[in-house]
Amino acid sequence: MRKVRIREMTLADCDRVAEIRVRGWQSAYRGLVPQSYLDGLSVAADAERRRGHLTQAAAGVVNLVAEDTGGEVVGWACHGPYQDGELLTSDAELYAIYVHPEQVGHGAGQALLAESVARCAAAGHGRQLLWVLKENRRARRFYERAGFHADGAEEPFEVGGTEVPEVRYARALPR
Repeated sequence: MRKVRIREMTLADCDRVAEIRVRGWQSAYRGLVPQSYLDGLSVAADAERRRGHLTQAAAGVVNLVAEDTGGEVVGWACHGPYQDGELLTSDAELYAIYVHPEQVGHGAGQALLAESVARCAAAGHGRQLLWVLKENRRARRFYERAGFHADGAEEPFEVGGTEVPEVRYARALPR
């Protein structure tokens, strides 16, 4: 496991985070979502969305990045309040976590997830929830090793005109 530093994301990180997110999708979701969708992902368009999300972030939304010892951003995570339909709950949600495919397995994902869990607990949330593609076995094992468990909730996620099932995971947070 390599040493990484976790810090809050800045606007200067948006291009690199977009690259990590797009390459992460193209790597992790190959065979799980339509290939035409993955092929059509644009780093430039995603970077523009990241800038918009970061500058207009809703209350309680936190974007984190993982830097390697050389200062290169190798991972990104985002968490915030959990919404059940239109209702905000007292739970937190891990909206996204991605590590550059060349850095997977070196500890950045674990460090990002641990920091997200710690921050959600410190903010007083009782649980942290997340949604993961049902067939994404690698991600599900990652979350299970970190103390998350499928809670029985499932819903379809539309990607490129195809419905892909997702399952919800939950973890009680320390008080």
